Amino acid sequence: MQSAARRRQFPAAAPGSPQPAGSLYPGRHGAVKSEDTFKTSPFHFDLWFYFTLQNWVLDFGRPIAMLIERSPKTLPRSMVYVSIITFVMGASIHLVGDSVNHRLIFSGYQHHLSVRENPIIKNLKPETLIDSFELLYYYDEYLGHSMWYIPFFLILFIYFTGCFTPVEEESRMPVAALLLVGPSSLYYWYLVTEGQIFILYIFTFFAMMALVMHQKRKGLVLDSNGLFLFYSFIITLVLIAGWVVWLWNDKILRKKYPGVIYIPEPWAFYTLHMNNLHAAKESF
Repeated sequence: MQSAARRRQFPAAAPGSPQPAGSLYPGRHGAVKSEDTFKTSPFHFDLWFYFTLQNWVLDFGRPIAMLIERSPKTLPRSMVYVSIITFVMGASIHLVGDSVNHRLIFSGYQHHLSVRENPIIKNLKPETLIDSFELLYYYDEYLGHSMWYIPFFLILFIYFTGCFTPVEEESRMPVAALLLVGPSSLYYWYLVTEGQIFILYIFTFFAMMALVMHQKRKGLVLDSNGLFLFYSFIITLVLIAGWVVWLWNDKILRKKYPGVIYIPEPWAFYTLHMNNLHAAKESF
């Protein structure tokens, strides 16, 4: 016979009192609500400050969990898990690839050339080793970047979908946001150019613009966090355009990056122009 304790259910919570956590009560990332209520959030200075700082200092150590936790939208738990797992795997692949790539640069690897055109790669014996380096390049530049950046921009966009408010006075950026928007935009510029993810970035930006126009018809405007993210993407686009115009007539980089979308990588620019300049200074 089952005991009474096993058959006992939790009593209904009093109005206004918090519900206890457990399997009988859905958590923050449980079932998705059909309609998310709008809640006004102050500018998350600590979130964006640590987000920008860790982006620049650690490069791969983005506080994605903080971004998900602060998201005004309720996210499905399964989606959170899949995004974080994919992100971590992609970041790990990228970290390993970049570690090897930077060691090769110190040995004379020229990033503005393809793998097979590099002088230090041409002299490898046996020649089958070149295939191994091309495989490493594929893991780093294609597989790792896709697994890394797709969840990253997806979570950013989901966060952005909850950054709307019906209160016009809440749609302004505080001084702290204005101070952070420059470093944040500069990092996104580096992310897009070095990661060669312009298509992913521009699709995300277009989706953000479409959402802003759609919500405007409902009388909703971006709050301070939404404005910070939106302006960061706008400034990033301006920086990318300036970067492309500056290097538009570079024949060597044009050969490295053929096709309609011409966005040179900063490391390729460094090994082509800056590295030789440093070597000339050391010779004197």
